[in-house]
Amino acid sequence: MQLHSFFNSSTSYRVRIALALKGLPYEYLPVNLRKQEQRAADYVAKNPSAGVPLLIDGDTQLSQSLAIVDYLDATHPEPRLIPAGTLERARVLELSDAISCDIHPVNNMRILRYLQDVLGASEEQKNAWYHHWIREGMTAVEALLARHGHGAYCYGDAPTLADCCLVPQMANAQRMGCDLSAYPRAMRVYEHCNAQPAFQQAAPTQQPDYTK
Repeated sequence: MQLHSFFNSSTSYRVRIALALKGLPYEYLPVNLRKQEQRAADYVAKNPSAGVPLLIDGDTQLSQSLAIVDYLDATHPEPRLIPAGTLERARVLELSDAISCDIHPVNNMRILRYLQDVLGASEEQKNAWYHHWIREGMTAVEALLARHGHGAYCYGDAPTLADCCLVPQMANAQRMGCDLSAYPRAMRVYEHCNAQPAFQQAAPTQQPDYTK
């Protein structure tokens, strides 16, 4: 398998966590988002979304992180990251979607760049935008965890897709200077995950293209 990835991409980070949890080896192919390498014609030919991650497994190419994890669950089912049980699956997807659909799309690099480069937002305005959507989204995530979360991870004593989504989002929020003290349940899960080898292996600082 090959993974086109950028060390600081939270969507790539999700997939790296999933691959590490499943113990799957892969070739890391860096795509520098800061240099707009994802917009190169040869890359867009493989990934029309012009982003990362992109997983290549034989003749299969997948470009959306949640679809990739679902594919990995189907092709390498142990450990399972999206539960098979109806309600358990729905709970994991509910929290994963709260992060991947409500928080990430409005706060990723291309949106922040558009705010500044096209709309003329200042650094302060860009940061205010980012912090606002973190507060909105993480308030919902914390409520979901308080209502249904249990165990050391988001849902139980084994990691799921929800943890694969939560950890990168919390890491990015910390990097952007967000106050996360209002989300104690999420922070406990985040800290527990970061103490585990698979999550450490997937961390941005451990990637071959990492730069400060």
